[in-house]
Amino acid sequence: MLPADCLATARRLLGLHTSKPRQSDLRKSVSAAYYALFYALCRNCADCLIGTSGADRSGPAWRQVFRAVEHGHAKRQCMNQQVMAQFPQEIRSCASKFAALQEKRQEVDYDPDARLDLEEAQTWLDSATLAITDLGKAPLKDRRAFAAWVAMKARP
Repeated sequence: MLPADCLATARRLLGLHTSKPRQSDLRKSVSAAYYALFYALCRNCADCLIGTSGADRSGPAWRQVFRAVEHGHAKRQCMNQQVMAQFPQEIRSCASKFAALQEKRQEVDYDPDARLDLEEAQTWLDSATLAITDLGKAPLKDRRAFAAWVAMKARP
């Protein structure tokens, strides 16, 4: 799944209605925005640790790293302010948006009383888009370090 496809789905869900959008479309838009960012994070990990599609890489190893990223672990790592402070602004921005968007996605997916309006859903979509852009702008050495940080459990 490509992050750009998820962002396009989120935008489409927000623009489906000329009248007031349905809560289900607003919720799915936020969820799709989160998954766009999550997939961008997974792709960054696989590309940085195994190699990009143009590299001489193992497809199974790339998929293994892509699939190894765990939602909860990645969020906890992104919220570790002591470590995150060592990364450049682009990575810190991406990490903070990832943690916030994951919380919002869990709320809209699992809380039956959660409500959104179009403006709020658009704000979350914009946040995911900016986070993906920020991640892509970070220097390669920092994206590699971030990939190791969010994909692997630290051992003493």
